[in-house]
Amino acid sequence: MAKSGRIERRTDALSKERIIGAAIEILDSGGESGLTFRALAARLTTGSGAIYWHVEDKDELLAAATEEVIDRVMSRAIQEAEPREAIRAVALGLFDAIDAHPWAGAQLSRAPWQPAVGRIFESIGSQLDALGVPGRALFDAASLLVHYILGAAGQNAQNAANARLLPPGTDREAFLSTVVERWTRSDPTGYPFLHRTAAQFHAHDDREQFLAGVDLILVGIGTLRRDSQWVRRTSPAPG
Repeated sequence: MAKSGRIERRTDALSKERIIGAAIEILDSGGESGLTFRALAARLTTGSGAIYWHVEDKDELLAAATEEVIDRVMSRAIQEAEPREAIRAVALGLFDAIDAHPWAGAQLSRAPWQPAVGRIFESIGSQLDALGVPGRALFDAASLLVHYILGAAGQNAQNAANARLLPPGTDREAFLSTVVERWTRSDPTGYPFLHRTAAQFHAHDDREQFLAGVDLILVGIGTLRRDSQWVRRTSPAPG
């Protein structure tokens, strides 16, 4: 009984919320490789057994930490009353969240069946429904937006990780200028688009470009509201 009582007092003092909060801190500072139950126990000043009382394994802990990050985004985004602005708020919130927590973006891509992804789909889909997107196009439109948001946000996080591998003090614009020069070096006249847009490539703001992509998709989706004859193509049109 005494042993049982000690375990009960320990688990009462240690909530799952505290464990998830500590896990997020470790993930932010050391990435997925840094998140171990030993490191978590040390941060929480407890034993691993007390943590296992609340969380079965690392996969469950990663999913719970990711869900916490996504919940924060959604709770802020739903304050927007107008559907289009709500979608933009969700998109930017996810972009910023994955930028701040790159491990969350990797987790969303690795395990798309987890509850956090379902919540993102529900949020985007319900706002598109409120915009009047016809039912036959609703799933396609929601999928397009979700895949773009998670893909672009994840790529931005990866780019940021790659940038940290560059020598300290590396100038971003100078580095991107070098990238374009390498692409076009073999054929200076064969890349008219890259030469014409080189200045934008060097100096673009990733966050603004991401939101421009969301807006372009929303413009395209907006045409569906006027096209009651929407037909999803499941095979190439006949030649």
